[in-house]
Amino acid sequence: MSESTAWPVASLPGAILLLASVVAAAAADPERGLQLSRGWCASCHLVEAAGAASDAAPPFIAISNDPAITPERLRAWLAKPHPPMPDLPLTRAEEDDILAYIMSLKSR
Repeated sequence: MSESTAWPVASLPGAILLLASVVAAAAADPERGLQLSRGWCASCHLVEAAGAASDAAPPFIAISNDPAITPERLRAWLAKPHPPMPDLPLTRAEEDDILAYIMSLKSR
């Protein structure tokens, strides 16, 4: 097998993971994510335009507009949060919804 034909086969697992994340993101519900964020996150983060938050936690709109932030990075943060953020007992679907909500705030 030549190098040119080996590359597509070697990249197949990566393509499958990318497709899976796109499908999961499409299935996520940002409105449900807002509701979950109000319950789980609003005591520290500013999750909406109105309201108050602690000084230490960044507003969701700032998180969404950080060029270094991707849904994958946010998921990794939720999977293994660092203090002072607590370890939240969220299901994968709840994480997807919260991430979809955060990313929906991104300026276009």
